[in-house]
Amino acid sequence: MPMIQVWALGLSALALVACGAYGAEKGQAPAAAAAAKPAATAAEAARTPTAAADSTPKGRLKNPYTDSNAAIVAEGKDFYFHSGCNGCHGGGGGGGICPPLINDIWVYGGDDDTLFRLVTLGSDALQAKGYTRVGLEKVVGPMPPMGAIVPTEDALWKIITFIRASYHGSPAAKFGSPPDAPPPPG
Repeated sequence: MPMIQVWALGLSALALVACGAYGAEKGQAPAAAAAAKPAATAAEAARTPTAAADSTPKGRLKNPYTDSNAAIVAEGKDFYFHSGCNGCHGGGGGGGICPPLINDIWVYGGDDDTLFRLVTLGSDALQAKGYTRVGLEKVVGPMPPMGAIVPTEDALWKIITFIRASYHGSPAAKFGSPPDAPPPPG
């Protein structure tokens, strides 16, 4: 097994352990916490992030939530921790062994569709589908595929909503670099 796959499997296992520990701290199992949250629609409640990415044409995935909805942001934060995102990106999204999620640099782009697919598929599979890096950020390893860890499409949209609400960069770059923006330094 190539070293990168070993690393990704280890990271996925770590995320599951972190997920269980956080749920236990809250007095519930991660699956129970996810089940207790209402979904935006019945279809989203049953559809996994992987199924959503596989069945939706490129550029068509759109977040149904806005980061001004405090209840959705709070649910997104819970899913962020339950899914183990904090293990690599830090508790507030400020980075750790992986890039920060709250600054101006979007490694593959900051639009909803790209972020959803990046989290779901991981960076290696995203690149295999033709996506390229557009921003430069210090990255220790590839983004592992989290589509099997984040329970539903709805939960992933809530995580992305939490990330958007936590963003501290330029308002012009919140959803990716504006078309007329200069390329990132580096």
